[in-house]
Amino acid sequence: MTTATFIILCFEGAVLSFNVAASAAVIPSIAESFALSQFFVGKIIWLYMIPYGIAALFYGPLVRAFDARRVELICLFCFSLANLWAGLSNNIYSLFAARFLMGIFGASVIPLGLILIAKHFEANKRGKFVGIFFAATFVASLLGLFFSGIVPWRWIYLLPAIAGMLLWVIMFKYLPSFKSDTGKFEINYFSAFKNKTLIGIFTYIFLISLLYHGVQQWLSVYFSNKYGFNQFTISMLIMLTSLSGIFGEVLGGLFSDSLGRIKTIKLGIWLMIASVFVLIVKLPLFLIALIMIVWGLGWTFNHSGLSTILTDLPKEFLNESASLNSSVRFVAGGVGVVIGGLLLREDFNFGFVILGVCLFLLAMFSKRLLKKES
Repeated sequence: MTTATFIILCFEGAVLSFNVAASAAVIPSIAESFALSQFFVGKIIWLYMIPYGIAALFYGPLVRAFDARRVELICLFCFSLANLWAGLSNNIYSLFAARFLMGIFGASVIPLGLILIAKHFEANKRGKFVGIFFAATFVASLLGLFFSGIVPWRWIYLLPAIAGMLLWVIMFKYLPSFKSDTGKFEINYFSAFKNKTLIGIFTYIFLISLLYHGVQQWLSVYFSNKYGFNQFTISMLIMLTSLSGIFGEVLGGLFSDSLGRIKTIKLGIWLMIASVFVLIVKLPLFLIALIMIVWGLGWTFNHSGLSTILTDLPKEFLNESASLNSSVRFVAGGVGVVIGGLLLREDFNFGFVILGVCLFLLAMFSKRLLKKES
């Protein structure tokens, strides 16, 4: 893979990620715009994540049989149109439909990135490139959160619509064909799940994603209700999770290569546990900011370690594993948003205690789920 191709993939990941975190941050603004409950508007999160997770199952097997270049060009074009529709929506149901389509077409990007990194980089260097790839997505997420605090919420969707169309032109001209990577179309999920290691890894990914998004996607509502912060302050606080995530992805990738995948993951989950329990206490603004940084580092250490593990799996399961990674993460994330909303709607402290205890239990059982590296 050339440097230019890798950069294009990073930019595609960036366009995909621009409004992932920002959508959660602008829930209060959208609710005010349409005069609706914040918890009702919060459906824009799982209406994106669950379709994304389901659609991701098909992209890994699809690029085994069809040129990934063509698949990505079609998906990026449709993803950009869906963002345009979201930005121009005149009612919440139109926005819901646009978010649904964004999930369907955006789901192709991450599986392709992981598949190409696994195929074109040596094992002892993959962690670095996985870290750089996901760091690009966090940079974009950071920019989206920054803009969410200073521009009307509609621009959170219009900006990636414009950027996506511009990138489509660049991809059409410069993205190479991947026909040499293609073969016959086959779906090996049943065979993949005969591998006990794979089952353990994806069970862990499902649970950590569910618990992470059960907290992360409701932070804007938490800060709005418990502290009364304005949109700018909320966006800046959540932006810190992406800012720390940029460094967390790169450091996590380097740690995965040097310390080991499992140790990196364990460090991440303990940082997450500490962050959730501290949120129970009402804190001054500067301490909340510090907790957001630690929370972001914890999640991205987990993310980099797990993503690098997937690139080490047997080649016959590579495409399925890459798709399952996105699918499981986003389906679990969507479920986590629903569960988190139900818990936190009753009482924020109660919800954080439950989610924190679940993270603690996951840490305790992680050895059984994540097999020791050979």
